[in-house]
Amino acid sequence: QLLYSRGLLIDLLIKSNVSRYAEFKNATRILAFREGKVEQVPCSRADVFNSRQLTMVEKRMLMKFLTFCLDYEQHPDEYQGYENSTFAEFLRTRKLTPSLQHFILHSIAMVSETDCSTLEGLQATKKFLQCLGRYGNTPFLFPLYGQGEIPQCFCRMCAVFGGIYCLRHSVQCLVVDKESGRCKAIVDHFGQRISANYFIVEDSYLSESICTNVCYRQISRAVLITDQSVLNTDSEQQVSILTVPPVDLGKPAVCVIELCSSTMTCMKDTHLVHLTCPSTKTAREDLEPVVQKLFNLSTEKETENEEPEKPRVLWAVYFNMRDSSGVDKNSYDGLPSNVYVCSGPDSALGNDCAVKQAETIFQEMFPTEEFCPPPPNPEDIIYDEDEIAPEESGFSNSPETKSEPSTEEGSSGGSTAVKKDDNEE
Repeated sequence: QLLYSRGLLIDLLIKSNVSRYAEFKNATRILAFREGKVEQVPCSRADVFNSRQLTMVEKRMLMKFLTFCLDYEQHPDEYQGYENSTFAEFLRTRKLTPSLQHFILHSIAMVSETDCSTLEGLQATKKFLQCLGRYGNTPFLFPLYGQGEIPQCFCRMCAVFGGIYCLRHSVQCLVVDKESGRCKAIVDHFGQRISANYFIVEDSYLSESICTNVCYRQISRAVLITDQSVLNTDSEQQVSILTVPPVDLGKPAVCVIELCSSTMTCMKDTHLVHLTCPSTKTAREDLEPVVQKLFNLSTEKETENEEPEKPRVLWAVYFNMRDSSGVDKNSYDGLPSNVYVCSGPDSALGNDCAVKQAETIFQEMFPTEEFCPPPPNPEDIIYDEDEIAPEESGFSNSPETKSEPSTEEGSSGGSTAVKKDDNEE
């Protein structure tokens, strides 16, 4: 997954000040796969005017259409009569060339050719365009060292204010109060009992008996290590996103994210590639045809007959994973009312689903509290032993708060520090 620069997660990272614990790198390129070739998609104004693959007429067509998408709600006459059509059908009526239609549908709106309505497509295009230019030339950011940094950053902020984590403890059973029906403790696999007023658990920790009636979707995933980029340029350090449209209509498109070594996720002179799509079969069946189009799977060195430009796959793994997003809590059998279930990752590119889920669970537990409020600055906290008893002072006045880490990693190596103000360094 990537972070939309004006998405819910970026707003939350800034508001809660969790962004101080992480650094980000811009996704530098939006790519398209068309007629068997990978090419760069011009999406910002500068890219459009600098593009050599578009004619002057196409540049004007594209700019005119993208300008319309930014405030399409104000021009309902433009799409009147196409509300029940697909976005692909609507694009065909806009006097756009086939290449522009392909770019807009698959690389800017990134929606299905068969299932996406006109209004959904316009909304997706507008979201993409609104995110351009906030932190760079594309709408996306990627956290240095990988997506695992995001939960780590929230954990770190929580720990500063007294939060406690039990790591590597799997759940053996729940202890339920007979009278209230609420969960009052859990017993872990060591036999240790941990008391709690609320229990928040990721779906995969629950027993099979609780999940009997749950109907899950699946996500197909592949992770590759390659020896070069799918589209080589002067700069090796590119973070690219590529949507490969399905060969057969009705099948899902495959999202490809290619990371370079400066994202701190792979070694120098290699690239880490993630491929994702909603499952129709096994991960290998869903994704290997795309891998074969983009990469050279042969372990031998190139012969004269092979295409020299294809990157070689040095290592690959395919797997299916459960998509538990969108599962209703009532589907779980016999869960106490104070047990809240979080889903794992969903197949969407952004993180909006996770942020909405976290806020919903928090508001159910603490309806009068603000979700992820900005923490006080250490220098603004006043702690007076004579006037405030420690047990009454709350976390904001605790000694731990004073020792909040003040050393922040600088923005280096082309990375981006997310700030409140776009111009703030």
